[in-house]
Amino acid sequence: MRLLLDRLPSPIGTLLVVFDETGSLRAIDFDDCAPRMHRLLQRHYGAPRLEAAEAPATIAQALAAYFDGDLVAIDRVPVATNGSAFQRRVWSALRTIAAGTTNSYGAFAAAIGAPAASRAVGLANGANPVAIVVPCHRLIGANGALTGYGGGLERKRWLLSHEGS
Repeated sequence: MRLLLDRLPSPIGTLLVVFDETGSLRAIDFDDCAPRMHRLLQRHYGAPRLEAAEAPATIAQALAAYFDGDLVAIDRVPVATNGSAFQRRVWSALRTIAAGTTNSYGAFAAAIGAPAASRAVGLANGANPVAIVVPCHRLIGANGALTGYGGGLERKRWLLSHEGS
């Protein structure tokens, strides 16, 4: 599989945007989190060689619009991910959490029909290769506390504040 890479600016750091030849987003992470992104890519795609290329307009414009305040712009980004069936189910369901809202891991697990799987949801959430667009930042602890985020808790806090949470 041929994977392409672009770097896009954001208010919270340069984004590494990985996409395929069809224009589907495969991974997104922050430049300072590149080792984590490469581990996830290797887990999902073997050892892909990333070729520099300009991100498709559908991705670049949606991300720019999101950071400019059009919070639903990222909903239009085509995403294609590898992963287990459960992971893909979690990642798909994460996209249904509306901007400006959050959910706890336990409540989210129950909502996807796996009430005893809050830890598995947490693991799938942590393995999400498509941060921001698959909004893993919208899951929080049962007590409302911010929990881990691959890009760091300050970025999670910024994203939730940006979305009005």
